[in-house]
Amino acid sequence: MNKRTTIKKRRRQFLFGCIIILAIALTSCAVYGAKLLTETKQTIDHSFQQLKRDEGTKKSLSKKDPFSVLLMGIDDTSERNLGSARTDALIYLTINPKNHTVDMVSIPRDTYTTIKTKQTTYQTRINAAYAYGQEEITVPTVEKLLNAPVDYYATFNFNSFLEIVDQLGGIEVDVPVTFTDTNTLGNGEIHLKKGKQHLTGEEALALARTRHIDNDVKRGERQQLVLEAIAKKAMDTGSIKQYSSVLAVIGKNMKTDLTFNDILDLGKTALGKPYTFTSYVFDWGDVTIDEASMVELFPDSLDFISHRLRVSLKLDDADQRDKKEYQFTSTKESQYN
Repeated sequence: MNKRTTIKKRRRQFLFGCIIILAIALTSCAVYGAKLLTETKQTIDHSFQQLKRDEGTKKSLSKKDPFSVLLMGIDDTSERNLGSARTDALIYLTINPKNHTVDMVSIPRDTYTTIKTKQTTYQTRINAAYAYGQEEITVPTVEKLLNAPVDYYATFNFNSFLEIVDQLGGIEVDVPVTFTDTNTLGNGEIHLKKGKQHLTGEEALALARTRHIDNDVKRGERQQLVLEAIAKKAMDTGSIKQYSSVLAVIGKNMKTDLTFNDILDLGKTALGKPYTFTSYVFDWGDVTIDEASMVELFPDSLDFISHRLRVSLKLDDADQRDKKEYQFTSTKESQYN
């Protein structure tokens, strides 16, 4: 199965999942009081976990230089008791606070790639990197795949999406496809019809997680759809009163190396001017390795998106591929055939 690389642009407020809730809480403190500020700081402090490689080397967001964030969604809960979690979602973002632009791409969980650990090197699905060494292994694996640095990370338990959506009173989503899937505990069904509707936490999580209705790439697009809907609801001033309970959920379900001051600086840039988002989708194909079905990102598509990400971080110079009229079309040539 082959898909064409697509680039989608849209005007939205600055958002990326749960982090925007923290940023909004910080920038709302002048109106809603010191209690919310204290709760937000406690949440961030509780969630903070620096990678060993980054001790004393992180860049400051106060300078408003472009930077990148890797969002990781893991699918392991005490109820499911999987023991060894893998990433169910990988979303790489570059953010330019001066230009108010965000570039983002979802990496299919079954992407065939190289994973290096201290003990050995694996050739397998990229979502296995988290099982081998959590963020310490996943971050460099993504950096190698995209040829782009990860400045910060944020890891969320997928179960937190369910709780956050419910704490916010549900979200509005234009569901792209009709489907039926099992619920979180596997003891019931979730049925959603195509079209715009109000979703509960269980329904939103089913939309983001289901793997039976399309493919890995489309699944990444649906995950971004849910993230945007959560952030949109969070930015509704009517949701401010739910922030305390939402922050409590985030604190239990998030790890990040963004500090309190980092998110405060980030929140300040979100005020006033909206951000322009550019979303990329890889050209890809199915590939069978050792009798296992995986996803191959076609090399020319990977190189093109890597270039765009690196330009957004000011690591590469812009060229003809960055002109508005330029349209990339993959040759769809596989390196495994």
